[in-house]
Formats: sequence, C-alpha cells, structure tokens
Amino acid sequence: MTASGNFIPFGSSRVCFYRWGKGDKLLLCFHGYGETAASFAFLEEALGNEFTILAVDLPFHGGTEWRETLPFTAEQLLSILETLLAETAIPPETPWYLMGYSMGGRIALSLLAAVPERIARLVLLAPDGLRLNPWYWLATQTGPGRLLFRYTMHHPGWFFFLLRAGNALKLVNPSIYKFVSCYIDDRQVRENLYTRWTALRTFRPHIGAVKAIIRRRQLPVRILYGRFDRIILAKRGEEFRKGIEPYCHLTVLSAGHQLLQISYLPALLSLLKG
Repeated sequence: MTASGNFIPFGSSRVCFYRWGKGDKLLLCFHGYGETAASFAFLEEALGNEFTILAVDLPFHGGTEWRETLPFTAEQLLSILETLLAETAIPPETPWYLMGYSMGGRIALSLLAAVPERIARLVLLAPDGLRLNPWYWLATQTGPGRLLFRYTMHHPGWFFFLLRAGNALKLVNPSIYKFVSCYIDDRQVRENLYTRWTALRTFRPHIGAVKAIIRRRQLPVRILYGRFDRIILAKRGEEFRKGIEPYCHLTVLSAGHQLLQISYLPALLSLLKG
C-alpha cells in the first residue's frame, strides 16, 4: 500500500490513495497541479510514529480513474475521505490535520469551509486559493470563458502571439512567460490543463468565511512560501493573515515553488508541530 498506492471504488471510478505511518494523529495531504499524492511519501520517516498520513490522487491526476459527472465537488471529496477512513479503520472522531501544496491548498481551504469542526490544524504550502485569479475565474467560472478556454487549448496560436508580444514588451514576467509557455506548447498538456482546471472549478473557497472560521475556532494555520517563487507570491499570505494574526503564522524559505522536498523537511515539521 505504501509503495505504489492502493485503490478504493467510488461510483464508476477508482480512487488511488496512499497511506503512510501508524500514529494516532491524522494528516490528510493534497498535492499540486500535475503531481500525485506520492509526492508526500518522504514525510513518513519523520512523522510516521506520530501521524497516520493519507493522501489521494485527485481526479485526472496520478492513478485515479475518474468517470463521474463533472465538475468534481467538495461533497464528493468528503465522501471519498469518509470511505477511506472506514477502509483504513481510522476512528471517525479523529481530528484532521490538513496539508495542501499549491493547488492542494485550495482543496484544503475548501474542506475547512465545508467541515470546520473536523479540522485541528491547517498547513498550506505555496497555496493557491488565497486570492481569486481573474484569469482562472474567467476560464472556469463563466460559460463564455470556458468556451474561449477550450477554443484556445485547441487553437493556441493567437494566445502564443499575445504572450510573446507581452514578453517582448516586458509586460509579462519572464518566469510567468516560461511557466505558461510550457503548459500550452504541447497538445496533451493543454488538454490536461483544460480538463483539470474545469473539473476542479467548484473548489473556490470564500476567504472571508474561511477567516471567520479560523477566528471562531482559534484554529492554528501555518503557511510556507518560497522567497523565489514567481508563481504564487508570499505577499498573498501576508494579505490573508490580516485579521487572523494570532492564529496564522507565515514562514518564507530561500526556495522556489517546489516545497515538497526533503531538504525542507525541518520547516515542514515545524509547521505541523509549532
């Protein structure tokens, strides 16, 4: 189960999950875009005696074979998690520690909003979802935007032209230009982008409501950023902290966007225990 993952049925689908450790505390982990739940495996050695770690491959990622109607919802995710807890014999009253990396941060925030009474601590690593990206909103939350998004993924020439022009005129950050280019330069990568973005579009946490929950429950929140991250900036975390400073602590490492690395393990451990 720990090496290659295991599967549970969900409707007509199969959900791939991983379990590490044997501790009494429960840590639920949510991976980033284009990654898999296996990216959290390195946590087992340091946390396995204190935590049981569970992570699932989200729809259209990793080993999960998703055949349900779209979009994927928080209610479906909660049902999957409840099935998984029963499958792994974890007591249902066990509080949840949530860890979300990048896109997984948006998933974790949405779970907090859905079942605040279940959550013991929220750990966010370079999280998406703290601020609404207007381009993401246009491409996934509106009918015309989704049509344009799908057209662009099949006919990206006009978008390439605008992107290159913006880069030449220094209107587009070079790191953003390189990042976006790698996602639209390959047909399969573009198709994956459209499918994944639209499938997960209901995970859009209302930040005001999330902060109200944090204040009411005095919930520990720990956020980690990379100082050299050009995709998700640390200043988003500073904005999010306003009004919840006693409960929300922010750490910035000399790192980029990829924070799930063993070299950053001491910082990750401090987020869970400090």
